Amino acid sequence: MAQIQNILNPFDFSAAGLRAIPFVCALAKRLQAKVTLLSVVAPMWNEPLPGMGPMVPEDPAELRRQLQTLLDRSLTAELSGVAVERITATGDPAVRINEFAQQNAVDLIMMPTHGCGLFRSLLIGSVTAKVLHDAHCPVWTAAHTETQHAPVLPKTVLCAVDGSDQSLGVLQWASAFCRQIDASLSLLHVVRPASDWLALESERELQEELRNEARTRIEAIRKSAGVDAPLRVAVGEIVTTVAEEARQEGAGLVILGRGSLQSTLGRLRTHVHGIIQRSPCPVLSV
Repeated sequence: MAQIQNILNPFDFSAAGLRAIPFVCALAKRLQAKVTLLSVVAPMWNEPLPGMGPMVPEDPAELRRQLQTLLDRSLTAELSGVAVERITATGDPAVRINEFAQQNAVDLIMMPTHGCGLFRSLLIGSVTAKVLHDAHCPVWTAAHTETQHAPVLPKTVLCAVDGSDQSLGVLQWASAFCRQIDASLSLLHVVRPASDWLALESERELQEELRNEARTRIEAIRKSAGVDAPLRVAVGEIVTTVAEEARQEGAGLVILGRGSLQSTLGRLRTHVHGIIQRSPCPVLSV
């Protein structure tokens, strides 16, 4: 894992955005990383006057100038002691965020969510969903920081792994990250219920066999990754089980592999959005 030296914080002046700033500041100070505040304004359109032609866009240069003035005056006290660069852009926010991250060697994107609906694009906010889908670097996000009460710098980290080819890299990243921030690491693998009839002895035996096979597989990955951390193999529905285990562990952060959101149904990575929404603490997807 490369050291995190460049953190990108897409900032939209919202209440959720403000609540994410203490997390950004704490991590930046711990890692002595630079923070880039990026504010993006979408093109705005004037309402046409009666009898006039089609709507025309506001002057993008003027919009950006006004935004830059506002951004330059913002968060000076909150980010005191942190190296900060303030940049503005116009266009589609998700596109601009990912473009900036790729073009400027960003190591970590930290942003809140805004969604509250049942569909993925609404569950965590359409901009965050697009960033999660397209970003080439790890992404930190939290769905409801106002009620999570998670420490701004986690002391306990839960890494959920699914046993896929990506798991080894996720474990190595999580282990190195925890060493950098001086946090303890524990591992979780979730086995889905093999049957709706676990009251039957034969079904319980099958479930335990599957659980033991999963433990053997994940332990092998853990050893290959050179990670020394306790592993728990739980049985249940993936999203609710990860959230509940994080709650019981008192985790300040959940780390998981983001991978492709179109992976085989049932893999941990296909449940990223739900885990972010249900987690009692922020989630960092690698």
